[in-house]
Amino acid sequence: MTALVLTVALAFPVAQDRTAAKAVPQIGHMVYFKLKDATPENREKLAAACKKYLSDHEGTVYFAAGVIGDAFKREVNDRDWDVALHLVFADKAAHDKYATHPEHLKFIEENKDGWAKVRVFDSEIAPLARKAARPNAK
Repeated sequence: MTALVLTVALAFPVAQDRTAAKAVPQIGHMVYFKLKDATPENREKLAAACKKYLSDHEGTVYFAAGVIGDAFKREVNDRDWDVALHLVFADKAAHDKYATHPEHLKFIEENKDGWAKVRVFDSEIAPLARKAARPNAK
């Protein structure tokens, strides 16, 4: 009898996998700001405001903000922006909470007059599982 139970268990080892819930995607929130007056000082000021108001929200997996890189001028580079904001949220609920958070709204109110254009790109993403480092990898 034990052998029969073991045989059945081994024959159907993935039964729980078929009923497992689909993983909830993270949300990539990328924002590109074009300034009305794109001086180096204004770029740095906006990047600093991003860090001040937007960097420490609940559910944030990743945050970065910075100015356009002058070294990147290939034909494929979109250069119609001055400051980039990159956020990854644990899920859509965290994104939605951030969108209406008072600090986010304060950031908008204090900085919007300097913006010529704002482009927002939101996407559902999944982190890539990292492989163990290979000893001879270059």
